[in-house]
Amino acid sequence: MTAVARRTVTFGLAAAAIMPPRLAFADNTKVTLILTNDIYQMGETAMADGRLHGGFARLAAVVKAERAKGGPVVFAHGGDTLSPSLMSGIDRGAHIMMLTNAVRPDIFVPGNHEFDFGKAMFFQRMAEAKFPVFAANMQDADGKSLPSIKDRDIVSFDGVRIGLTGAAHDGTPRMSNPQDLRFLPTVETMKAQAEALRRDGAALVVVVMHADRKQGVELAETHAADIILTGHNHDLFIQFDGRTLMAESAYDAHYVTVIDLHVETRQEGNRREVQWWPQFRVIDTATVTPDPEVAAMVAGFQQELDRLMNVPLTTTAVALDSRNAAVRGGEAAIGNLIADAMRARTGADAAIMNGGGIRGNKVYAPGTPITRRDVQAELPFGNHLVALYIKGSELRLAIENGLSRLPANAGRFPQVSGMTVAFDPKQPAGSRVTAITVGGAPLDPERTYRVAVNDFMARGSDGYSMFAAVDPLLPLEDTPLLSDEVMVYLHGLDSIRSGIEGRIAAK
Repeated sequence: MTAVARRTVTFGLAAAAIMPPRLAFADNTKVTLILTNDIYQMGETAMADGRLHGGFARLAAVVKAERAKGGPVVFAHGGDTLSPSLMSGIDRGAHIMMLTNAVRPDIFVPGNHEFDFGKAMFFQRMAEAKFPVFAANMQDADGKSLPSIKDRDIVSFDGVRIGLTGAAHDGTPRMSNPQDLRFLPTVETMKAQAEALRRDGAALVVVVMHADRKQGVELAETHAADIILTGHNHDLFIQFDGRTLMAESAYDAHYVTVIDLHVETRQEGNRREVQWWPQFRVIDTATVTPDPEVAAMVAGFQQELDRLMNVPLTTTAVALDSRNAAVRGGEAAIGNLIADAMRARTGADAAIMNGGGIRGNKVYAPGTPITRRDVQAELPFGNHLVALYIKGSELRLAIENGLSRLPANAGRFPQVSGMTVAFDPKQPAGSRVTAITVGGAPLDPERTYRVAVNDFMARGSDGYSMFAAVDPLLPLEDTPLLSDEVMVYLHGLDSIRSGIEGRIAAK
């Protein structure tokens, strides 16, 4: 896809005057911008078309090929990579940092997932980075700038000065765990940084930010920046109105957006004229041969992951039964365990796990070590852990839905945490619940509760349409992997002792 639109900007007091005959441009350059964002999986992914897409080895091949052409290149990473993935749940993103160092962005901005393991681990990983990290809107607890994080910079190619600035997602405190770090409003901060770059002599301003699409649109409408490269929305997006360009590169390096810029500048006294125009190349990485060096790194990490999957997390002191009849027809100890992990990892008031999402179909006797591989076998669908706010009346409807197929076993049967449910199976479906408590108190139909579910349920599947009607705290694809969160929870237990406790029972 190619755009031939051209942008001309004139600076200085004489801008409104009649322009003299055009002279030759004093400086001109061709710069290639490369954008990736939201890359969680280190390896390739088999897609519906039967081809392998994405992963660090294919991304590295694209970046190396562009750099090998010899012209100026700015490789931007729009953030979100340290988490979530199965390996990151074990090594807190250490392998991701090593792989990112291998592709070496020229500008990286933190996404909300960079803080999933807390502030200290964020700074540890950023200290390992062999590339510059930008986040002009991040401050410490006292409102001071972070010395290890850049606000802005100017690079010069063939005499043309290009300004770079970046922002982390300003919603990170509600999405992740940055602790006492502060995040200034993204749009206002990027506008101020762009203006500062202009004053410092930048002919072209490039903003890289991890942000909601509406924030990108809002910044674009100010025309403060020329180019806005984003992460967070997980879509393939290119928009150019002749003045401001905005782009995003889907996720997991399935696609890589390459923008070839031709920039020309002319200076006459206090007046500078800048002309630039873009050409777009969207690279489907299924067509790319993986870089062998990075592919070898990925293979080594995959071997280590295979080994670690067999390492015990804890030992169960009670019997755990994940057979279909156990998890789809009544309270199950393993269902309680998974729901407890969901509630603990999200800080929710209550958690609901559909029994059909538990698939190990086996019995673990007391004294059995529980490994990461066991958790993966029980939760094989790659579901994500979602927190949402829902009224008590809707929560009651959710439980009614979960009980609606009794006495038949059904995948929608609710395994719960933080709540108790009494029901009468003789009553018609939709009217079976006789009592619910949350946190030891009777359910308040008007109160709003924070509830943890999986993304399958959050989309309204298994009849949980009431969850689809409310907005989750994060986009569903941007939430942590359920299996990872259960593994972290189990690793913190000396042993598993939650049995069947009467959390949901016929009365």
